[in-house]
Amino acid sequence: MKLLLSFALAALAAFGQASPRPAPEFTFQMPDGTKKLLSAYKGKVVIVAFMQTGCPHCQHFAQQLSLYQQEYGPKGVQVIGAVFDNGAKAGYQKFKDSYVKGFPLGISDENTVMGWLKQPMDQGYFVPIVAFVNKRGQIVSQHAGDDILFQDPDANIRHILDRLLK
Repeated sequence: MKLLLSFALAALAAFGQASPRPAPEFTFQMPDGTKKLLSAYKGKVVIVAFMQTGCPHCQHFAQQLSLYQQEYGPKGVQVIGAVFDNGAKAGYQKFKDSYVKGFPLGISDENTVMGWLKQPMDQGYFVPIVAFVNKRGQIVSQHAGDDILFQDPDANIRHILDRLLK
């Protein structure tokens, strides 16, 4: 079992980002007109989640993120998310009320999200998408919805968080 876990974690590193890169600034547009900047969380481990309001996987993932915020928040982790589908503004409140507890959720658009992730638009993508930012403000890995991370997201995310908090 340990060998299988080690293999899975090694694969995660291969599928995620191999070497840290500076996290560009990202502005989370809040529905009340305010903005939250990613840079405001420097010094914390940040889980940045990009989701779509009508996606069942994103809905479930948002519920998982709420648990990580509750458990890991006191240890120095901040979850922040953005919905970015075409219907994000219309579906925001229902998505937030139904699935998001305890972490900020903003609105963005596809071009901004894909640009921040350095993901070419013509390659397509699966949601949810999650990026892990270390305390120094570097993206250490990012994972689209079809990534191996999502085969056992709870164990894999906990492993990444525990490693980044050390």
